[in-house]
Amino acid sequence: MKAIVNGKIITEQEILRDHAIVFDEKVVAVIPEAELNRYSLKERLDAAGRYVSPGFIDVHVHGCCGFDTMDDDGEALLNMSRCLLETGVTSFLATSMTMAYDKVAKTLERIRLAMNKRSGAEILGCHMEGPFISELYAGAQDKRHILRPEFVKLQKYLDVIKIITLAPELIAERTFIQACIEHGIVVSIGHSNATYEQAMASITAGISHVTHIFNALPPLHHRQPGVVGAAMDSEVVCELIADNFHVHPAIQRLLLKVKGLDKIILITDAMRASMLGDGDYDLGGQAVTVSNGQARLADGVIAGSILTLNQAVKNFMDNTGIDLVSAIRLVTVNPAREIGVLAEKGSIKVGKQADFVVFDDDLGVSATFVHGNLLYRRQLDAGCNC
Repeated sequence: MKAIVNGKIITEQEILRDHAIVFDEKVVAVIPEAELNRYSLKERLDAAGRYVSPGFIDVHVHGCCGFDTMDDDGEALLNMSRCLLETGVTSFLATSMTMAYDKVAKTLERIRLAMNKRSGAEILGCHMEGPFISELYAGAQDKRHILRPEFVKLQKYLDVIKIITLAPELIAERTFIQACIEHGIVVSIGHSNATYEQAMASITAGISHVTHIFNALPPLHHRQPGVVGAAMDSEVVCELIADNFHVHPAIQRLLLKVKGLDKIILITDAMRASMLGDGDYDLGGQAVTVSNGQARLADGVIAGSILTLNQAVKNFMDNTGIDLVSAIRLVTVNPAREIGVLAEKGSIKVGKQADFVVFDDDLGVSATFVHGNLLYRRQLDAGCNC
């Protein structure tokens, strides 16, 4: 067994000081440091006064470090998983794009294979964003490959798909939603032109999630509330890209006031340029230019983000004034609950997986542990021997 000492441990309710985490692949104990002599330890890892949090979970990320979920390369997903460790992410849903369906199917097969490998952040499955979306609000998705929803297209991949984003106005029968839910797939409204009434009917049918709220959706109007109005008027969980570009800080504050802490999940929606910077890239087969931190198609349409999840937490704290314990819930407890892994992940509790991130006051990541293994350590990090 090992122990992390000299850290400020973030639990679901508070920050523990002068406590240690004892762990192997799972958390064995969270105890006062004075009681560590009860355990036979192979290693003590000094957090040097930094915060120790549950590992972050990103349920919507397309790529980073030059790699993309849709790349026809078995190593791309593993390279993404290693790269995401630097941002505190210990688990994620590799997120697909609207492309020719044979390419989507091959991507789902690659994700299935990658789910069994532990080279970095754990790949929990796929967030299938499209192709069952609205042409009017396709955003950076390729309209040429949009399809009407058919559950038969998902049946070979029920073990892989964890969230599916769709436009509910395309569904004639609610059986599609019900079939997804019966197989443990979270159904999300996104890239949709649904009216308020259509959105609320789909929520009544079982939709529980909204993909990147405010983005690729009609704006809220007092006579036509649309999907945004339905999201505010129901118990659905809303994804938020908190890069201060996709959604203005004032709207982030309003979202928090309306939805509360338990109904928001911070995501990145990051594309391959994330952690690389400005330049020319691609997303879903379409050319993307990143300039001044903004990713756009040639026609100016926003094309994902270059946000990292640790920066999203910091931005949301700065924008709303919430405390660190509350902000961490939005990338740990909330996503874990939403995709059904809260029994294993999302908080530092005895019996849960030993997925941790060590970070400083600015949310800069010093170390990342997955299943108890130290998989990332920031070079030249003075004082921290994690």
